[in-house]
Amino acid sequence: MTKPPLTLYLAAPRGFCAGVDRAIKIVEMALEKWGAPVYVRHEIVHNKYVVDGLRAKGAVFVEELHECPDDRPVIFSAHGVPKAVPAEAAKREMIYVDATCPLVSKVHIEAARHHENGLQMIMIGHEGHPETVGTMGQLPEGEVLLVETVEDVATVQVRDPERLAFVTQTTLSVDDTIDIVAALQARFPRIVGPHKEDICYATTNRQEAVKAMAPKCDAMLVVGAPNSSNSKRLVEVGSKAGCGYSQLVQRAPDIDWRALEGIASVGITAGASAPEELINEVIDAFRDRYDVTVEMVETAVENVEFKVPRVLRVPA
Repeated sequence: MTKPPLTLYLAAPRGFCAGVDRAIKIVEMALEKWGAPVYVRHEIVHNKYVVDGLRAKGAVFVEELHECPDDRPVIFSAHGVPKAVPAEAAKREMIYVDATCPLVSKVHIEAARHHENGLQMIMIGHEGHPETVGTMGQLPEGEVLLVETVEDVATVQVRDPERLAFVTQTTLSVDDTIDIVAALQARFPRIVGPHKEDICYATTNRQEAVKAMAPKCDAMLVVGAPNSSNSKRLVEVGSKAGCGYSQLVQRAPDIDWRALEGIASVGITAGASAPEELINEVIDAFRDRYDVTVEMVETAVENVEFKVPRVLRVPA
């Protein structure tokens, strides 16, 4: 039986970013150094396939530090943690390793610097996301106010409108964040922004690739986890950029083939915590059903690499 023709547009860049790659390596090195079990507070990155793979090697994933024994190492996830978490680990004399993405750590440092200068912080982010919780937890309660939308900006109550600064979650939609920043600057003209944009290079690059790809596609699939902020933003960006059917899938079995009947082109990308194996799995699933032609849509070349410590040590 002849397979129908289909063009697959493959976004580049896509998938793993440097921060995710570094965090996974840290867990693997910890298992090598200390043996199993090694505890990880929160999912090291938001991807079930990755987490299950590390769990099979001996990593134990927990939500809070009190679930960890004192005598086994614990790793803090790439999203970052509130200051109270390493403080508690130190108090319990635990071995702990911080796998926070360096670009998230940069936001933490910014927030601390502004606080030292007497500025109250406004954070643009998603309530309850571990990165937002971690960043807000760098400062005393009440020193970081959260806004999620332009509408939130109109109602946020600040201590002194002349003494403010803002930071953002690193995985937000670039376009949506621009609107929120504009609203903050309109209401608080003296608000201080970051020296360099907080939204990370990987988030920006993946969104730009989707914008270039979306108008060519009848449908677009984003390989990623439902709790992955950057993956969900890619779905939204695809829809806004002109692709009528833009969906998140964790793996190939999640594809809704009936929704794709009669299409001629599909765009494929992946969130920053999705490994290439899962992207290849999706492409293979299309090859089983269609006569596939793959075209790359490349908008940037990434060569960022974050160093992994050679020897994991207990932070001072």
